[in-house]
Amino acid sequence: MPPFTLANPPTLADPTRYAFSHVAEVPAGTKLVFIAGQGGGASDGSHGDDFGAEVRQTIANLSLAVESAGGTLASIVKVTILVVDFDETRHAVLTAALEDAFRGTYPTSTLIPVPRLAGALMQIEIDAVAVVAIEA
Repeated sequence: MPPFTLANPPTLADPTRYAFSHVAEVPAGTKLVFIAGQGGGASDGSHGDDFGAEVRQTIANLSLAVESAGGTLASIVKVTILVVDFDETRHAVLTAALEDAFRGTYPTSTLIPVPRLAGALMQIEIDAVAVVAIEA
């Protein structure tokens, strides 16, 4: 059980069909972990041939980053997602990948369409905030 609460107030539209939540509450006594934007490049610098492959690698990189701080993808409470050439097709691919990765416990999220990212080959970048229990 993660050391935080995610919620979707009934007074707001249900965001779960897009694989995110509206509100995250983080209790005192937990460790916040801030993860820099992760892209779809592998450790050798190579990139996937298509958007779906890059999304999956980006999520894998995010997972590796949060694991290095003692968490898992389930520890993530907030993501900011930047997507180049955003459209409904890319949105569907991204949503499916997020559903697979977060399995119904979706972090809060901001999605920002952008014309370009730092690396010329980058199609997506995701940064995150995670909450990890402090070990006694």
